[in-house]
Amino acid sequence: MAGRVVVRLRRSLAGPVPEPAWPTGARPAPFDSERHAQQVHALLRQAYTQGGGYVEPFAIWWPSLRDDSEYDPALVFIAMDERDRIVGVAQCWTSAFVKDLAVAPAWRRKGLGSALLHEAFRALRERGSPAVSLKVDADNPSGAQRLYHALGFEEVESYRLA
Repeated sequence: MAGRVVVRLRRSLAGPVPEPAWPTGARPAPFDSERHAQQVHALLRQAYTQGGGYVEPFAIWWPSLRDDSEYDPALVFIAMDERDRIVGVAQCWTSAFVKDLAVAPAWRRKGLGSALLHEAFRALRERGSPAVSLKVDADNPSGAQRLYHALGFEEVESYRLA
């Protein structure tokens, strides 16, 4: 991970935020930490296997997330398939920061990431946030930067981690 380039992006929430358009076979569901935390963790680990991020083991990840002052379970947006498996997640902080966006590989490029982010944008705007931001590895192989730019994110800065 040393020497990776991180890009910080920001999107205004002042203009219109489209309704989420869920791909066929996927639907939003309320996040329930008792039922979903381990599935979300497994999806994040799967999504980052090819690079673009890192997730600590569940025993470290979950308490760290749950106990963070910016964590609110209402800002964990999940999408489930027809078998009730979590196939996408957008985890946001109360500071209007997208901490993680992950879509199962079989569901990529179908609009699921856009739907999750549109859901997050709407919730954050309802909370009074003027903008939303996130960070992404410059070499993220999932096409994340392409998605973020298509949804109106603009680069704020980039920097190299030592």
